[in-house]
Amino acid sequence: MDTSSGTVVRAEEFGTLADGAVVHRWTLERDGTRVRVLTYGGIVQSVELPDRDGVRAGVALGLPDAAGYEAFPGPYLGALVGRYANRIGGACFELDGRTHRLTRNEGRNHVHGGARGFDKRVWRAREVAGGVELSLVSEDGEEGFPGRLTVSAAYTLDERGALRIAYRATTDAPTVLNLTNHTYWNLAGAGAGASTGDGGGALGQVLRIAAGRITPVDGESLPTGEFLPVDGTRFDFREPRPLAPGYDHNFVLDGPGAGPVAELYDPGSGRFLTVTTTEPGLQLYTADHFDGRPFGPCAGIALETQHFPDSPNRPGFPSTVLRPGEEFVSTTVYGFGVR
Repeated sequence: MDTSSGTVVRAEEFGTLADGAVVHRWTLERDGTRVRVLTYGGIVQSVELPDRDGVRAGVALGLPDAAGYEAFPGPYLGALVGRYANRIGGACFELDGRTHRLTRNEGRNHVHGGARGFDKRVWRAREVAGGVELSLVSEDGEEGFPGRLTVSAAYTLDERGALRIAYRATTDAPTVLNLTNHTYWNLAGAGAGASTGDGGGALGQVLRIAAGRITPVDGESLPTGEFLPVDGTRFDFREPRPLAPGYDHNFVLDGPGAGPVAELYDPGSGRFLTVTTTEPGLQLYTADHFDGRPFGPCAGIALETQHFPDSPNRPGFPSTVLRPGEEFVSTTVYGFGVR
C-alpha cells in the first residue's frame, strides 16, 4: 500500500479465469475518487465519484467477477484495447511493401485487436507513485501483427483526483499500433437505466466534443477516407447538447493535448467528466447494440481516445506506424467534478 503520493493504492486477488490464471484488482483512492483496475485486460472495473450532495456512486459499467468478463467479452467493458483499437478493413494492411493478414473477427474485418487482443490478456502489474503500471509482451505474429511489441499502461490518480492513463510501447520490427480505453460512462450512476430491460441510462446527459469534423463511415462502419464537417449535422457537439442514440463514429479533434477535448455532464447528479488526450481522434459510441447481456441499450457511452480507424489503409490519416528505435507515447486524462 502506497500513500506517499497522496493516493492510496491497494492490490487484492479478484478471481480466477477458466484456464486457472489469477486476476488481481488494484484500487486507487484519493479525495473521494475511487478507481478499480484489473490485471485482466487492463480493465477499469469501476470508478466511484460523489455527486453534488457528496453521495458516491459508480459511474463506469463493470462486472462483479472475472467469470463475467470472460462470459461477456464483446462489449469490451472498461478494457485496454489493442494492438489496434477500432477497425482495419479487410483484416489486412501493407507496410513497407509487405501485406499483413490479420484475424477476421467482425465479418471480413479486424476489430479491437482480434480474437485474443490485449483485452483478453493477463497483464503484469507493479505499483508506481499514485497507482499501478501494467505491462505485457505481444509476440511477433499475434493476431497477424508484425513485430515483438513491449507495451505498458500506467493508471494513476493525480492531485486533482483525475485518472491518468499513460501508454508506452516499443517494437523490434515495423508494425502498427492504436491503443484505447473502452470504459462506458453513466454519470447518473452505473445502475441508472443500466440493467437488463431498462436501457437508455446515459441518454440525455450533456456532451461536448471539440471537433469540427468526423471521418464518415460506410455500411461496415469503415471510414470512407473523407473528412466531413459537422456544421448543421447531428455530429456537431461543439456546443453542449443532450445525448441521443445512434453514434459509433470517430471525431477529428480540433486541438488534442491543448485542454479538454470532451466533457460529459449529468444534470441530475451534478457530476461531470472531462477528457484530455494527446490522441487525434475520439470515438463516440452510444452502445445502441447492447442486448441486455449484461446491460441494455445505451446503458453507458464510450469516449475512446484513439488514432483513426483503418489508418494503415488510409494514407491521408495520421500514421499509426511504429518502428524499431521509436517509442509510442500516448496519454489520456479523465477529470472529474460536480456543479
